Amino acid sequence: MDGGGRLSRSLSRTRSQSNPQTRVASAIQRPRARGQASTRRANVTSVSRYEEPHWIAVLERRRPRGFGLAATAVVLIGAIVMGVTKGGHTEDVLGALSDTRNAAANAIGFRITSVGITGRKQLTQDEILAVGGVNGRSSLLFLDAASARDKLKADPWISDATVQKLYPGRLQIDITERLPFALWQENGRVSVIAADGTVLEPYVARRFVSLPLVVGKGAETRAKDFLSLLGQYPQVRSQVKAIVFVGERRWNLRLADGIDVRLPEADVEKALATLSKMDKETGLFSRDITAIDMRLPDRLTVRLSEDAAKARNDLLKDKKPKKAGNA
Repeated sequence: MDGGGRLSRSLSRTRSQSNPQTRVASAIQRPRARGQASTRRANVTSVSRYEEPHWIAVLERRRPRGFGLAATAVVLIGAIVMGVTKGGHTEDVLGALSDTRNAAANAIGFRITSVGITGRKQLTQDEILAVGGVNGRSSLLFLDAASARDKLKADPWISDATVQKLYPGRLQIDITERLPFALWQENGRVSVIAADGTVLEPYVARRFVSLPLVVGKGAETRAKDFLSLLGQYPQVRSQVKAIVFVGERRWNLRLADGIDVRLPEADVEKALATLSKMDKETGLFSRDITAIDMRLPDRLTVRLSEDAAKARNDLLKDKKPKKAGNA
């Protein structure tokens, strides 16, 4: 009514509120608006939930060129290495690689054209080269002299070795061989041994047949000293076929004619001197006996053979006095 229009605005608001169609329309429009707002909030939430971490984005931006190709190559190489290792082909692959590089070195003038070997007596040149890992495909450039020396020294026949590479194609090998000292028998097996007890090889070659025979556990390391002592009594030494180490404590002598001499654990030198003297004076080793026991310090006991013992018993029976008959 008034000039400010207050009455007209009140009447308009009153009519709109009193109109049923207007109230229904307003009720329908308000929930739709709230639903649209909820949908927008859900979309925002879902986008923020699957957003990539910041460090991944930084890594992708700073990734060097060719990174994917390099990573693929690493995976493939790892798979190949694993397959070779699990399949047991490592040595074959390494051997092929070694042959390849040696072939390349030989092609440019580093082939081994001459080999000099000194100190060889028992081993052949081919055996020494095989032990050192040198073959027809080896090149002087890639030959590891220190490794070849270690391989040579690991052989029981070789006590020391030196390996020199003389470019462009000469290889010089100097060795010191152990000498065969005796044949050692243990548990039925016979081996050739050096003076320090090192087992050189199984006894198969007839060229070692003249070596002294030592028998028993521990005999291989104790034989040198005992044989040196035995050598001071040639009267006994010439008759000895084998020496036997008994219980890792004392020695027995097995003579060529089968007599077994049992030496004491102590005063061995005195026992050998007595044995030598008795053989010189009485021909002890030529008697019909099977054993001489010297383990007791105050006596020497002799065991007769069966024939000698029977003859002795018969002789004693004949010498027994006959009883006089009844008068």
